[in-house]
Amino acid sequence: MSDLNNGQKELKFNRKTVRDIDINGKRVLLRVDYNVPTDNNGAISDDSRIRASVPTIQYLLDRKAKVILCSHFGRPKGKVVESMRLVRVGQRLSELLKKPVTTLKDCVGPEIESVVFSMQAGEVVLLENLRFHPEEEANDPVFARSLAKLGEVYVDDAFGASHRAHASITGVASYLPAVAGFLMEKELNFMGNLLVNPAHPFVALMGGAKVSDKIGVIQNIVDKIEALLIGGGMAANFLKAQGIDVGASALEEDKLDYTREMIKKGQEKGVRFILPVDVVAAEKIGAGVASKVVGVKNIPAGWVIADIGPETVKLFVKEIQAAKTIFWNGPMGVFEIEAFSNGTRNVAQAMADSHGTTVVGGGSTTESVEDMKLSTWMTHVSTGGGASLELLEGLQLPGIAVLLPK
Repeated sequence: MSDLNNGQKELKFNRKTVRDIDINGKRVLLRVDYNVPTDNNGAISDDSRIRASVPTIQYLLDRKAKVILCSHFGRPKGKVVESMRLVRVGQRLSELLKKPVTTLKDCVGPEIESVVFSMQAGEVVLLENLRFHPEEEANDPVFARSLAKLGEVYVDDAFGASHRAHASITGVASYLPAVAGFLMEKELNFMGNLLVNPAHPFVALMGGAKVSDKIGVIQNIVDKIEALLIGGGMAANFLKAQGIDVGASALEEDKLDYTREMIKKGQEKGVRFILPVDVVAAEKIGAGVASKVVGVKNIPAGWVIADIGPETVKLFVKEIQAAKTIFWNGPMGVFEIEAFSNGTRNVAQAMADSHGTTVVGGGSTTESVEDMKLSTWMTHVSTGGGASLELLEGLQLPGIAVLLPK
């Protein structure tokens, strides 16, 4: 991982940050990640990503910079989708900053340039959804140059999008001096330390639907941890690999051999693979369906695993309590449905009560922690789902590679 300094006892991010460059009074193009979750009415249901961007924005404002924010939102696939405009994000940011934020109707073009070039020191504008233009995801150089024209300095604070080689992530760095914001720096220091300098015992807790999403991470951390706790839908694969009938639970059949090899490799290295001993089984996934707690060897035919059971919760909580470093990615069950949220809630509470370093790895895990009002009790809650996993796989993230080295 060339963006991390592995030679020191304490990990240091070795890319330039906003502290290392003159931004006083300049137009700063700031890439943020405002791809926030919304409810059925389009209202923002979790503003943690917006709040996470405030320290960098405030730093720029304190130095009389002109702040031009850019972000994607949703998957409009290169077309204007009214429900995916960023006006509500701009309104929420304005409330957090306690100052006006002007949301523009596009992100490139003469009209946008006219507004940006007439900005006064200390003003903030938010460009419209970058992904309304297909050139953004295509990393089109003409589009990247049009974006870069708006700023004099480029600051990337969008860790959650740093694994994408898009125009606003990597393309603009060809035309502007590119540095990291405070959130990017924080994310890389915390996530990188898990690989370089974790306190032991180090426990990894993996959940979510698919084994395939976690293969690279498990491979890269298996020789750094003392225990791997497996919950969520992916537990079905691990149980099936040990000859246990998991009913109608979703399986990745092509990953069963790999799962067996992974368990064997871990055991050879002294890693304890801790699988569920009981689960909440349900007739199907849905609210109000029949469900019951059963031992993993007693899952009814045709039923599915919907959550870890109470005895498994006790096992997992015991491991979390004894650990000095805990990394968690992926819910323990279908936590969006109340009947299947107990495992995730108990694990989250155990993490919050831990005296060790607790790192939550983004995506739906972050949503569950935020929903339970426990994020402030964690050492670090990542704003990046896919990005945090790719970093823990040991992959070079495109958005980090283009930043100026120290």
